[in-house]
Amino acid sequence: MTATALFQSALASLPEIVVITGACILLILGQLVGKGQGHVFVWASVAVVLMAALGTLMLASEVRPAYTGMFVADGFSVFFKFVFYIATVLTFFLSRKYADIEGIESSEYYVLLLFALSGMMIMASATDLLSLYVGLELMVLCTYVLTGFLRREPRSNEAALKYVILGAVSTAIFLYGVSLIYGLTGTTQLDGMAAAVTGDPLDPGLLLAVVFIVAGLVFKVGAVPFHMWVPDVYEGAPTTITAFMSVGPKAAGFAVILRVFLNPLVAASDAWLVVAVIAVVTMALGSFVALVQDNFKRLLAYSSIAHAGFAIFGVVAGSADGTASVMLYLLIYSMMNLGIFGIVIMMRNGDFSGEIIEDYAGFARSHPGLALLMLLYLFSLAGIPPTAGFFAKFYVLVALIERGFVMLAVIAVLLSAVAAYFYIRIVMVIYMREPQRAFDPALTPLVRATLAFTALGTLGIGLFPERFLRLAQGAVFGG
Repeated sequence: MTATALFQSALASLPEIVVITGACILLILGQLVGKGQGHVFVWASVAVVLMAALGTLMLASEVRPAYTGMFVADGFSVFFKFVFYIATVLTFFLSRKYADIEGIESSEYYVLLLFALSGMMIMASATDLLSLYVGLELMVLCTYVLTGFLRREPRSNEAALKYVILGAVSTAIFLYGVSLIYGLTGTTQLDGMAAAVTGDPLDPGLLLAVVFIVAGLVFKVGAVPFHMWVPDVYEGAPTTITAFMSVGPKAAGFAVILRVFLNPLVAASDAWLVVAVIAVVTMALGSFVALVQDNFKRLLAYSSIAHAGFAIFGVVAGSADGTASVMLYLLIYSMMNLGIFGIVIMMRNGDFSGEIIEDYAGFARSHPGLALLMLLYLFSLAGIPPTAGFFAKFYVLVALIERGFVMLAVIAVLLSAVAAYFYIRIVMVIYMREPQRAFDPALTPLVRATLAFTALGTLGIGLFPERFLRLAQGAVFGG
C-alpha cells in the first residue's frame, strides 16, 4: 500500500480512529481521576463520540473505499454510524446516576462502551468478511464484559457466561461459513464473492456457506433459532447495558446482514426462503412468549425478538426500498426502545428496581407526565399511529407488497396485532390499577434530556416520516 493509499484509508476510517484513540486516553485518565468523579467520564466519552460524529459528517459527501477494498465510508455506513452514536450517547446519559446506584461507576465501563461502538462502526463499513469479523469480535467481547459488570449479582454472572458460550458458538459457525466462501470463491471481499457467482446457479457448497453465515449473523440480532440468550442476558445485565444492546449491536447486526446479503450472491440463491421462515418464526415466538412475561426486562427482550423478526421482513423484500425501510425501522426502534428503557432505568432507586410490571400500578396518578411518556413509547412499539412506530412497520409492509410478498405482509400484520396486546396490558397497569407503593424515580437532568430527545424523535419521525424515509433512501441509492 502506497503512502497516498494509506493516507486515504486513514482518512476514511478517521471516526473509528477517533473513538479507539479516545477510549485509550479515557482508560489512562481513569487511573488519574479519583472516585466520585463519574461526570468526568460521562462528558469525556460524549466528547469523543461528538468528535467522531463530526468526522463522519466530513466524510459523508462521497464514497471512500479503504484498506484495499476491506472497508468503505459511504452513505449506508454513515446512516448506521449515527444510529450508533445516538444509542451510545444516550446510554452514557442514562448511566450517570444508574452506575452510581449500582456501584459500577468506573472508567472501564465507559471505555468498554466506546470500544463496542468502534466495533459496530467497523461492522457498518466492512466490505470484507475478515474486516467484518474484526469489528464483530471487538463489539461482542466488550458486551460480554459489560453484561457481567454487576459482579456481585449471580444473575449478571450467569447472563454473561451464557452470552459468552453461545456467542463463541455463533462466531465459530460464522467463521466456518467464511472459510467455505473463501475456499469456493477464492476471496472474502463482498464484491468479489458476488462476481464469482454472477450468472451461475449457486452450487450446494456455496449455499451451505451462506446458511452458516446467516446463522452466525442472526445470533447477533436475536432471531430464531439463535434467540435463547436474549431473555436471560437482557434480564441479568445492568439495565443501561440492556438498553444499549437492544439498540446498538442489533442495528450493527442488521447493517452487516443488509451489506452481505443484498447482493447478487444471495439473489442467485434460494436463501430468501430461509430468511422468510426466520422472519415469521422470530416474530411469532417473540410476540406470543411476551404475552406471559411478568418481568419488564424479559418482556422487552421478547419484544426485541419480535421487532427483529419484523425488520427481517424488510430484508426479505430484497429491494433498495426494503433496505431503506429496515434502516428507518432501526432508527425509530432506537428512539422508542431507549425511551422505554430510560423509564425503567429511572425507576431504579434505593431498594426499588422497577423491573416487575406490577411495580408500575397506578404510576399515572403519582407521575402523570412520565406515565404519558410511557404511553407514547408503548404505543409506538405497538405500531399505533401517529407515532413513529406505525410508520416503521408501514414502510416495511409497503416494501413487501411491492415485491409481491402479500401473504408475508398479512402474517406480519396479524402478529403485530398479537404483540400490541402486551404493550396495551402495561398501559392498563399504569392507568387502571391502584398504586401499590410510593414512586421515587431517579429523575436527573441527563435522564430528562434522554427522555425528551427520544420522545421528540418518536413524535417527530411520526409526524414527518417521509423526510426520514428519504434520508434512508438517499443512504441506500447514493451510498
